[in-house]
Amino acid sequence: MNEKQEQNKKTEKVLLARYGVIVTLLMLFAVMIIFTAGRLAFSSEGRKWREVGEKETVIRDRVILPERGSIYTYDGRLLATTEPLYSIYMDFWADGMEKDTLYKYVGELSHALATKFPDRTAAQYKRVILNGWKMREEEQRQIRENRERGIDKRVPIRSRYVKILRHDISYVDLKEIRTFPFWNQRSNRSGLIAEERNARKKPFGNLATRTVGSVFKDLDKGGASGLELKYDSLLRGVPGVKFRQKIQGKWMDVVEKPAVAGWDLVTTLDAEIQDITERALREKLLETEAESGTAIIMEVKTGEIKGIANLDRMSNGDYAEGNPNAFSYMNEPGSTFKTVTVMVALDDGVVTPTDSFHVGNGLFQYNRRWVRDHYWRRGQDRGYFTVAEGLAISSNVVMSKIALKGYENNPKKFVEGIDRIGLRKQLQWDVPLKGIEGTSSIRFPDDKNNYWSKTTLPWMSFGYEVQVPPIYLLMFYNAIANNGRMIKPFIAKQLVKDGKVLKEMKAEVVNPMICKETTLQQIHEMLVGVIEEGTARVVASDYFPMAGKTGTAQIASGGGYGGYYVSFCGYFPADEPLYTIFVGIRKPRGVPSGGGMAGMVFKKIAEQTYIRKVQLTVEDCPVDSLLSKEPPLKNGNWTHCRKMLTLLGLPAGETEEPSEWVKVVEDRNAYIPQPLSLNGSLVPDVHGMGARDALYLLEEAGLRVQLNGAGRVVSQSISPGSRLVKGRTIAITLK
Repeated sequence: MNEKQEQNKKTEKVLLARYGVIVTLLMLFAVMIIFTAGRLAFSSEGRKWREVGEKETVIRDRVILPERGSIYTYDGRLLATTEPLYSIYMDFWADGMEKDTLYKYVGELSHALATKFPDRTAAQYKRVILNGWKMREEEQRQIRENRERGIDKRVPIRSRYVKILRHDISYVDLKEIRTFPFWNQRSNRSGLIAEERNARKKPFGNLATRTVGSVFKDLDKGGASGLELKYDSLLRGVPGVKFRQKIQGKWMDVVEKPAVAGWDLVTTLDAEIQDITERALREKLLETEAESGTAIIMEVKTGEIKGIANLDRMSNGDYAEGNPNAFSYMNEPGSTFKTVTVMVALDDGVVTPTDSFHVGNGLFQYNRRWVRDHYWRRGQDRGYFTVAEGLAISSNVVMSKIALKGYENNPKKFVEGIDRIGLRKQLQWDVPLKGIEGTSSIRFPDDKNNYWSKTTLPWMSFGYEVQVPPIYLLMFYNAIANNGRMIKPFIAKQLVKDGKVLKEMKAEVVNPMICKETTLQQIHEMLVGVIEEGTARVVASDYFPMAGKTGTAQIASGGGYGGYYVSFCGYFPADEPLYTIFVGIRKPRGVPSGGGMAGMVFKKIAEQTYIRKVQLTVEDCPVDSLLSKEPPLKNGNWTHCRKMLTLLGLPAGETEEPSEWVKVVEDRNAYIPQPLSLNGSLVPDVHGMGARDALYLLEEAGLRVQLNGAGRVVSQSISPGSRLVKGRTIAITLK
């Protein structure tokens, strides 16, 4: 028994010795690991390897662009908003990507991409993808050779992000391409990378686009014009920071600092009134082939601009939003300024409305320079006109004689009267401007930089030798409608964050009372007379009274004059004013007429706004009013058109030959359908159609449709009758 115990003790000692050796070796190994780790942690070699490892697994300091704030109409309709777009890349170093699988499906993937995005052929897509894989193989070869030679040189990895699609795509398209062959796998196998970025979208197309403004293509640069630029610091938000880290073979975004979305901007604009304003102005510009035009409508009591159109003629003859004409028209205003002259003279007691002046045959010479009325060539002696009659028929002679009677010996007093109204005040507007744009330029007798000539006073009296932009004239006439209270027109109404109003903007009071109450009443009656008995009789509405003044002025150019600028400014209804409108048309073709051109735009905007905002019924509209004309019918499906005509009780003609799709022509008796020729191999003509019919025809033909605006189609990016290529994108514009 003792011998057995001794044997056990010997065995135990041997085991403990062996265990001690093992423990000692493990401890030495642990010490070596700790020593090596410490050396790597604090040595330059360690820093080098950490940098290499981080470059392979972490991409730092990537900016997260904040969501740019949206811009709305007064009632919450989107004018501009931010939507995500995606840039599509492939990572050919994805851990699970296999060459055999890629080569097996690259043909099918390329064909699917070419069908969806036809700006490249299937062969071109295939070449881009295979070149990406070949780039990876070349990078692998270089890495292997460097390692074998012991060269410590980093090989640039360009095949990790190879751009596959030329253009960014929407989220809907992104979901679709993730179903394509090879790309329908997990991203660590397919290598598909979708880089998100924010883009600006305007749901109403070009509606008020110059006022809303634009942003730079690179959205992080912010606003480029209009409200987008003026309120850029609030709309853009605060960028965040993220890094991409490779976790279990898959790249993931890790947010260090989240982005803060920008504030939303609510405007005063009314989408319906804006559309009315743009349509009325465009129709007249097309009719007169004018160079450009502007129209503004604002609420009398609040100063809120409800519609503003700035249209310039394009190279194709159509009109689009261009310069901020409402602010940048630095023209001599002409006869719309005569109301200012009469107001100053009445307020100073120089004249009364019934004082009369001899006009004769419409010619008056002062300091060897002739003042002419528009009828002077007829040679007819008109005798005497009162002040009220002179304003009604827009007599230059009467205005110049009023100014000379009261201010010939003291012209400074006349300009002080203009100052008293508030027309020389410098104001800041919601639209960013340059130089003197948006500021009245009215001469002062003591101004050494702007020479006051011996004829400045009489010529200033009828709107020459001064520059007053449309926005100032709108503000002035609105003050008359607003019982003498002059307020600054404005567009930006509220700043909103997360549905909460952070700042509310109201109209700035420029002048609480522009003139005496008696003067104001006299001016109001004269402006009503301009429409009822004067140069703007054609503007008169059969439904409600209006007040305003026409304007026709030659445009100064190169030391002389070239072309005309016609305008109209007024308010309605005259008895209880709701809205004030300014319309200006630059260089129209034909004989210029402030009433017949600008005034008719005023009338159309006024009547159509009134019918929508004051709830006129069809029965209330006079027969010869613009409101009761037979409605134009859109081209399209004749079955639907005929059904609509039947419901409205309007006469419908018949096609000479049976046709489902027609162009509708109006004659005195009925709406006549003319068959549209449709060929399955050619792009259909959708001009004049509504959105529904145009979309149906184009998509039925195999085209992808990008729709802009509302109304009826006025242009299509692929000409009718062109060879049809299925899958192409066609842009159509509706107005």
